[in-house]
Amino acid sequence: MKRTRTSKAWMMEHVTDAWVQRAKAEGYRSRAAYKLMEIDERDRLLKPGAVVVDLGAAPGSWCQVAVKKVGPKGKVFALDLLEIEPITGVDFLQGDFTEDAVLAAFEARLDGQAVDVVLSDMAPNMSGIELVDQARSIHLAELALDFCEHHLKPGGVFLVKVFQGQGFMEFREAAQKRFKSFQVRKPKASRDRSAEVYLLGTGFLGGH
Repeated sequence: MKRTRTSKAWMMEHVTDAWVQRAKAEGYRSRAAYKLMEIDERDRLLKPGAVVVDLGAAPGSWCQVAVKKVGPKGKVFALDLLEIEPITGVDFLQGDFTEDAVLAAFEARLDGQAVDVVLSDMAPNMSGIELVDQARSIHLAELALDFCEHHLKPGGVFLVKVFQGQGFMEFREAAQKRFKSFQVRKPKASRDRSAEVYLLGTGFLGGH
């Protein structure tokens, strides 16, 4: 298939992207590592000994950051539709988070442990139809919030990627009712033109 000008332009931007180059130099699997690092530096999400869940983990850069931060006494559980190369200290399950059987298998790995931090960098496979993609994105965020309701400990932290558009404000309003503090974060490593933002809930008020 012949490459379009757009995909060539994206590839050129990606290759020359300072964050991509820095990630390669510093051994991170993607530029996304710096998004989590910046938010963590500001808001202190990841603490030694914490139990962390990473939803939408591939290729694993957030896991790399989380494992370093929680240390040997902490635990990182990760899930993604795509396979990731193993990371020491990460319990990874490959599967579709939207499927009940996959969710049940993932919950079994937690073995009843309450979670300190839920991270979700999930994004749908893009169809190119804006309304469809936006609806899928919000649905994934809602599923991640529902996961918090069942597994996040009171006082816990939730960081979720959401795209601004239809359904964004409704999701934000629903989510912020569940936390003491709720903020919007747009890290420097997030491309300016991207509609993605990260919603950060701290001080989880406990499951329903």
